[in-house]
Amino acid sequence: MKGTIVASRYAKSLLDLSLEQNSLDKINNDMVQLSEICAESKDLRNLLNNPTIHDSKKVEVLNALFGNQMEDLSLAFMALITKNSRENILPAIAESFTQLYKAHNNILDVILISAQPLEENAKAKIINKIKSTFDGTIELIEEIDPSLIGGFIVKIGDKQLDSSVASQLTNLKNILLN
Repeated sequence: MKGTIVASRYAKSLLDLSLEQNSLDKINNDMVQLSEICAESKDLRNLLNNPTIHDSKKVEVLNALFGNQMEDLSLAFMALITKNSRENILPAIAESFTQLYKAHNNILDVILISAQPLEENAKAKIINKIKSTFDGTIELIEEIDPSLIGGFIVKIGDKQLDSSVASQLTNLKNILLN
């Protein structure tokens, strides 16, 4: 919990700084890239978490990895975090920044889980229904779960709409047993 609080504070500072410098979208792209690479590369995570490797060497590696791809602000921020011995929470900072970016731009993550891929027409109806209830841009994340049998589940933040056949069968079973 403590690490996430610290990460969110650093992310908020980076968000404020990127707003000042009119580079919010570019910094978000950098943080998404950092988050993806940290998720994929066990070696990078090990480097960031290793206390025996000197900070300057870590900054050198980060600059070598991202120097040509990221904004100067992102590189300077990662160097500052590393010099403050907080490099182990860089992935959490990147995730937190992305969440703050989405909140700032009113982007809503909607997870749509279905038993099989839905047709475009069905997805459009679901998205239109969500748009009538929520303001903002919708970012649809589709997942496939064959155990649902049919129907779908929509997750928006901490809210969930479950209209899957599996849950309806479970509800029916509970009613019949009681």
